[in-house]
Amino acid sequence: MQHTYRNEAERRTWQNPEAILAQAGVKAGDVVIDLACGFGFFAIPAAKIVGSEGVICGVDVDKEALDELREQAALVGLRNLRLKLAAAEDVVLCEKCADMVFVGIALHDFKDPLKVLQNVKRAFKTGGRLVNLDWKKEQTPFGPPLEIRFSEGEAVSLIERAGFKVVSVKDSGPYHYIISANLLP
Repeated sequence: MQHTYRNEAERRTWQNPEAILAQAGVKAGDVVIDLACGFGFFAIPAAKIVGSEGVICGVDVDKEALDELREQAALVGLRNLRLKLAAAEDVVLCEKCADMVFVGIALHDFKDPLKVLQNVKRAFKTGGRLVNLDWKKEQTPFGPPLEIRFSEGEAVSLIERAGFKVVSVKDSGPYHYIISANLLP
C-alpha cells in the first residue's frame, strides 16, 4: 500500500525536497529515475534542478497521482518529465541511462523490493548512484505502520543483496534516513 502525501505545504514542514535532492547530489543535466514518484513531491523539484538538459523518469502504480503530476509539471512549464504507469517490479525504464535512481519513502511499500533494486541496476550509467530515503523504524507522529518500515540496517542489507555498495547512511531530518549506494563493479 502506498502512503502518499498530497498536502505538499504540510509535508514541507517536516521534509524539504530541494535540500534532500541537493544532499543526494542531483545536478543540472542528470537523468534521474524517481521510483514511486507519486504526485511529484521530489520529481518536480528534481526536474527544476536537472533543467532542460536533464530528464526525470518517474514510475508509479497510481494513475491519479501521475495525471496530477503531469498537470503540475505543465503548469510550471516543465517538459523534462517522462512518466510511466507501472509497478517498479515489472519495468526497467531504460538501459544504462540513469545518473541516479531515487527512492523517496517508498522502498518499504514495494511488493518485492529486492526485485525492484535488481531491475534498476540495468538503468545505471557508469558511476550511477542509488539514493534511498525512507522512514526511520521508530514511532513517529505520522507515516506508515512501524511493522512495514525498514531499519537502516535492514535497508542496507537489502541494497547490498541487490548488488550495490553502500557508501553512506545519514539522518535526513527527524523522521527519515538517507542511504547512498553505488553498483558493485
